[in-house]
Amino acid sequence: MNNLKNKVQLIGNLGNAPEVKAVNGGTKLARMSLATNETYRNAKGEKVTETQWHTVVAWGKTAEFVEKYFTKGIEVMVEGKLVSRSYNDKDGNKKYITEVEANDVLILSRKEK
Repeated sequence: MNNLKNKVQLIGNLGNAPEVKAVNGGTKLARMSLATNETYRNAKGEKVTETQWHTVVAWGKTAEFVEKYFTKGIEVMVEGKLVSRSYNDKDGNKKYITEVEANDVLILSRKEK
């Protein structure tokens, strides 16, 4: 039950091609932007779609898979955990970031060409 304390599952479409780089002596890091949509009807009965954007990072073998197979627009499932961190920008202002650290990814559908 302990592994359920910080678990995220998202299904959405990639907003761009993943950015992949090698860090720490060759370990791969993939960073991507994932859009999830929620559709509902408002008080007037009109269909409304809201999009949320999520930053997803993947490491190691997962990042290598992402680099090889993920392209802009495809629908994917991501499972992982939320990770928060902070840093100081070039002006010395503290910035906070929350990302999804993926430990499992799955391609659900390819973008139509």
